[in-house]
Amino acid sequence: MPTQLTAEHAKQSLTAHVDAKGAEIFAKYGPQIGWAELQRLLEDRACVRYPCTLVFDAAGLQPGEFAFPEPKGASPEEGFTLYVHPVYMTQLAMVPYLVLYQLVVVNYGEFASADDAEAFAAAALGLDRELYYETLCHLADHLGAGIDPGTREVGSSCGPACGCET
Repeated sequence: MPTQLTAEHAKQSLTAHVDAKGAEIFAKYGPQIGWAELQRLLEDRACVRYPCTLVFDAAGLQPGEFAFPEPKGASPEEGFTLYVHPVYMTQLAMVPYLVLYQLVVVNYGEFASADDAEAFAAAALGLDRELYYETLCHLADHLGAGIDPGTREVGSSCGPACGCET
């Protein structure tokens, strides 16, 4: 009797795929993914499924949100504008931490979870997942620690799928 595929099987398959894709990115662009590597990565359709234009602009972000990929049209093939909060313009070496988290939505759509985003980004950066998560939360705290006053609401998170306790 054939095995019935379940939603849990699909989730496990996606999780395994994002881990593998993150490791592939690390092998291709690591061991240090900085600003220059990120620019090349965003152009690589083997790693980033759809075109992305990175823009430092808070206009496309919710209060307290550090980055968000907004579709440019009805179809993902039209690409995405990846908004990154301008407070990070002075920390270009850390922008890959923010962008890689968001690329899971670009590559996998709404099926991807915050866990998938963390696993993908951590693997792409060659980091332990807990260390990646702590770094991401520290970066998100920049929006609420007086660096950019007034943009972070109480109880907001680093992004739409983040589980940070703030």
